[in-house]
Amino acid sequence: MTLPLFPLSAVLFPGCMLDLQIFEARYLDMISRCMKQEQGFGVVCILDGAEVGEAAAQFSAIGCEALIRDFQQLPNGLLGIRVEGGRRFRVQRARVLPDQLTLAEVEWLDEQPEQPLTAEHADLAALLGALNAHPLMAALGMSSEPAGQEALANQLAYLLPLAVEQKLLLLESAEAPQRLELLQQLLEQLQGERQ
Repeated sequence: MTLPLFPLSAVLFPGCMLDLQIFEARYLDMISRCMKQEQGFGVVCILDGAEVGEAAAQFSAIGCEALIRDFQQLPNGLLGIRVEGGRRFRVQRARVLPDQLTLAEVEWLDEQPEQPLTAEHADLAALLGALNAHPLMAALGMSSEPAGQEALANQLAYLLPLAVEQKLLLLESAEAPQRLELLQQLLEQLQGERQ
């Protein structure tokens, strides 16, 4: 599967919403093609380089498909799009086209069926509820009630102020219970650092 890549200084997770402002010609063309073909593009995290200008020198091998859910002309004249995270993927090979757009051959990662939340997830679910109460969250239009372990893990990993390396580790982890366990450990570390 070939997927155009949009390297960002952020990590997108399945089911999570992200607003983008598009102004570079390569990405305007990419968005136009994706909308005509009703396909997504890949979001990968920049490890070295910048979002604007020449293609990023280095980006993560793990990424998330971005599905265009809405678009509009912004007051500043730029194209605004809202994307939702789709399937996770691993980049096999990538090449930079003459217009500086990066095309990648990707392998889709296996997704596990959604597992119901249990009593042991109550604290993490309460934390997500507190995060969703913030006015900025309402603007993103993300569901405040996670459908299960997968959704809870993805939304917390996306919203919490974790290091990029930690977010990528969570994105790569296949099993939601392990992701939730890792999130619990990372939260305990954060609390320990603040005390």
